[in-house]
Amino acid sequence: MKNSAQNSTKSAIDYKVDSLLAIMTLEEKVGQMNQYNGFWNVTGPTPQDGDAAKKYDDLRRGRVGSMLNVRGVKEVRAVQKVAVEESRLGIPLIIGFDVIHGYKTLSPIPIAESASWDMEAIEKSAKMAALEASAAGINWTFAPMVDISRDARWGRVMEGGGEDPYLGSLIAKARVRGFQGKDLSSASTIAACAKHFAAYGFAEGGRDYNTVDIGTSTLYNTVFPPFRATVDAGVMTFMNSFNELNGIPATGDSFLQRDILKGKWGFDGFVVSDWGSIKEMIDHGYAQDLKDAARLAVIAGSDMDMESYAYVDRLVALVNEKKVDVALIDDSVKRILKAKYELGLFDDPYRYCDEAREKKITGSKEINEAALDIAKKSIVLLKNELNLLPLKKEGQKIAVIGALANDKTSPLGSWRIAAEDETAVSVLEGLQNYNKNEYTYAKGVDVTTGRTDFVYELDINTTDRSEIPQAVAVAKKADVVIMVLGEHGFQSGEARSRTQLDLPGLQQELLEAVYAENKKVILVLTNGRPLALPWAAENVPAIVEAWQLGTQSGHAIAQVLYGDYNPSGKLPMTFPRSVGQVPIYYNYKNTGRPNKQDDRIVFWSHYTDEENTPLFPFGHGLSYSTFEYSDFSINNEFNTNGKITAQINLKNTGIFKGKEVVQLYIRDKFASVTRPVRELKGFKMVELTPRETQTITFELKKEDLSFFNNEGEFIFEPGEFEIYIGGSSITTMGDTVTIE
Repeated sequence: MKNSAQNSTKSAIDYKVDSLLAIMTLEEKVGQMNQYNGFWNVTGPTPQDGDAAKKYDDLRRGRVGSMLNVRGVKEVRAVQKVAVEESRLGIPLIIGFDVIHGYKTLSPIPIAESASWDMEAIEKSAKMAALEASAAGINWTFAPMVDISRDARWGRVMEGGGEDPYLGSLIAKARVRGFQGKDLSSASTIAACAKHFAAYGFAEGGRDYNTVDIGTSTLYNTVFPPFRATVDAGVMTFMNSFNELNGIPATGDSFLQRDILKGKWGFDGFVVSDWGSIKEMIDHGYAQDLKDAARLAVIAGSDMDMESYAYVDRLVALVNEKKVDVALIDDSVKRILKAKYELGLFDDPYRYCDEAREKKITGSKEINEAALDIAKKSIVLLKNELNLLPLKKEGQKIAVIGALANDKTSPLGSWRIAAEDETAVSVLEGLQNYNKNEYTYAKGVDVTTGRTDFVYELDINTTDRSEIPQAVAVAKKADVVIMVLGEHGFQSGEARSRTQLDLPGLQQELLEAVYAENKKVILVLTNGRPLALPWAAENVPAIVEAWQLGTQSGHAIAQVLYGDYNPSGKLPMTFPRSVGQVPIYYNYKNTGRPNKQDDRIVFWSHYTDEENTPLFPFGHGLSYSTFEYSDFSINNEFNTNGKITAQINLKNTGIFKGKEVVQLYIRDKFASVTRPVRELKGFKMVELTPRETQTITFELKKEDLSFFNNEGEFIFEPGEFEIYIGGSSITTMGDTVTIE
């Protein structure tokens, strides 16, 4: 979908939309703005009474524009048939679903994929997710989530691209391209939805759904860029967020939706509310009742109501009472109808309803191979001492410890609604492919007790230590120990905020007990957010960040541990030393007292009980290769041809072929609005054979050195700029240039 600046003349679809709109009743128009959750077994008996019967009647009367959580070709065909063949105008439904990191076959959770820094792989992952979901009748996903967040306590960091707006913007574009492809009318693509607009990732205290209170500099320079990137990539839909900003809930915020998104950015798709967020404006203290909430939301620019029942039951009366201009209704309906035309639903409402295709594509070899590829690329090697990695492929006694090593559900992660439990490859299963070593497994301790699904809370207060001695005994006899520890897949995600970022339950106690008997420990972390693990970072010789990698998890981890894939991932979020440092991020401001001036003086920006530095910085990630950076140089031709060229030599000094993500950062030293100490402005993935050297070159142009002021104007100011190149955000290899 093009934005309006690219689409200033009327298209054939616009004429079709206008013609259809002209014959629609007000009630039918409002119906297109109403989205219902799947409310009955569509292929079963028709509901005769209650809420489901009312919704079914609304469907027949053309009072439903979209449904979500209806999946599978039989179900989708049945519900689409009611809309198309039993309503007066036969307008097809858009079928939405949370295809976050795959449908039935799951790729790594999004934060893990972001650690690959590989845009082609991320795009392909989204493409495979669209392929499998579309085969099940779905044509719209509520993804990508492009919220920038600096707070690992917020459970939904697992769903995004990390803490940096530059990297996050590239990832956002890649995911939109992957979902939507080049032809939205193709049966193998689905519409994407950029969410949550805006600033949801800055919820106070990292507590989901909480208030957001940030300055305009952060809004324009950090929050907005990934959203704007999705508009540039042609995203079809947006979803507003649960939070308030400047005292106004996002669902009712005309500044966000009309002034910025549909106005300044020229977005011509439609905006859907998040689940029940229109109704929730009452609880915010912004709307007096549901009718008032409907009025505020539609005036602000929310086009479709997800599960608040506000529009379908209130908007007709509001228009008739002259409290809402019918022109606002028409604008929303045009946007929704246009999306349906672009998806090809008017040409063939059942184009996504091919049972033979569904059977052929679901869980196909192609999709699983792509899931394995991105899973390997998502793994980050945080630490590797004592030459423990890669593992020797024969003749070793290996202890495998931790409940998560034998878990086939947790690796699927959160947001895996269509995937079945017990379908991930466990770490133990992956290791069995390397059968010339001897493995002994011990659980040690449970990660959780109680229900482990999306609805119920997880109990992490496990007290059973009875199997720790067995784990210690197994470790004592081993040549090397692989400990798989972390979070259960449902301990991160929506509504999964945490006040602690350590290993849940008794896992830290287990780790220390095993380490006391055998120091050759490889810690494999499976988690959905950055964790604070200072003891492990200081003591454990090898640490592998394996996230929750989806269906092919165990195979990916085993191949990395044994060196059949050389890890190349880099952290997209900072890992803190302590939860007390959070929010912690690399592109912080310098403050007026950044450094200790005298050993006797305490008046500088610091903690009295912890360092300021992170445990593992943004951009960090090792390889089984070693890389040497040298011969940094800058050629400042800005005043003559508008560019600065920076280059560096990179040499593989190890014995393995490997990839390195070479990163470029800048610092604008003095500006009318203070700038961060570092800003990522470019990166390149370079693969080198042993002893090979390459010269890596970056170009910086005016837009790379510009920023948004507090009025939202993109400006450039001459002055001094520091430029750095290296393997992480803390690289010191750089120099200063002056632009006059």
